[in-house]
Amino acid sequence: MRVVVTGSRGFIGRNLCTRLCETQSVQLVRFDRSDELAELDRRIAQSDLVVHLAGENRPRDPADFTAGNADLTAHVCEAIRRCGRQVPLIFFSSAQAELDNPYGRSKRAAEHCVEELSGAGNPAVIYRLPGVFGKWCKPDYNSVVATFCYNIARGLDIQITDPSIKLKLAYIDDVVEEIISNFGNFREGLRYADVEPVYTITLGELASQIEAFRNSRQNLVVERVGGGLIRALYATYVSYLPPSSFTYDLTQHADERGTFVEIVRTHDSGQFSFFTSLPSVTRGRHYHHSKSEKFLVVQGTAQFVFRDILTGARHQIVTSSSHPRIVESVPGWAHEITNIGEEEMVVFVWANENYDPDRSDTISSRV
Repeated sequence: MRVVVTGSRGFIGRNLCTRLCETQSVQLVRFDRSDELAELDRRIAQSDLVVHLAGENRPRDPADFTAGNADLTAHVCEAIRRCGRQVPLIFFSSAQAELDNPYGRSKRAAEHCVEELSGAGNPAVIYRLPGVFGKWCKPDYNSVVATFCYNIARGLDIQITDPSIKLKLAYIDDVVEEIISNFGNFREGLRYADVEPVYTITLGELASQIEAFRNSRQNLVVERVGGGLIRALYATYVSYLPPSSFTYDLTQHADERGTFVEIVRTHDSGQFSFFTSLPSVTRGRHYHHSKSEKFLVVQGTAQFVFRDILTGARHQIVTSSSHPRIVESVPGWAHEITNIGEEEMVVFVWANENYDPDRSDTISSRV
């Protein structure tokens, strides 16, 4: 499939073109501001599908809204008519097409051009997008998410006039997935479609969430980034980190036994850390009432010894990095861990709760 993408160097265009280049069944043809309109005609004439993303949203002269949106879309539609065959068109409008402002009116006029083209049976899909965010969006341009992420990642101030303002947002990966879902599924005539999901968040909530991403490097508390809006915002925030911030230091606690380093804390699923032990060194010798831990030896050989604090029953486990295996501590069982190898031992640890020195649930006890 030969796909022409107008606005290929824009925010959505860059993301879409990157995905299409990963697809062997698509031959990508780009069109951007540096190309002549006559070249656009030639490329459309040889195309199987046109994705029309190009447009104006912040021109210096408001009159350019018409040229960059309505007139350019009219040119695209006319080029498709001249093909003498049906060439499906995906057009990206804006939610502002319903508003009476220069940008909204120009987008609505562009929609009319697509509607006229589809009236003759040519397949067409129109999307009225909310605010779109994600990697490669230009800060201080048309996305407050991009601006906040860029500034906060660099310790710069952000401006919030009204934190209660509600934003409707779509994530770039969802937009790209929606575009690709149309390939091979066109029908005659026009279809208005939506990108899902659309997230709602206030300006104040957005700023607080992005600041929490930044703060996680100090307090080690990772946000709930596994799904939904928080996942998308986190991916976006990290994409704006300068290379100098690709790394950050952790606090290392060292003594005669070895070292201990906290890696990540969560809101409600505990924390991750690791410790090292020199040969013959024993750690632990305590029990917990409620806390549970998972230990994984990633270097060396460990001997775990457990004692039931009520019955005195004992249990011993030997494990090493050559055979990855989780050893789990159990409430009510005192435990100790000894490096019985000849090299430094490294053990990765997950605990089901964050360490609180005022409520450590760690009681010293012989094993």
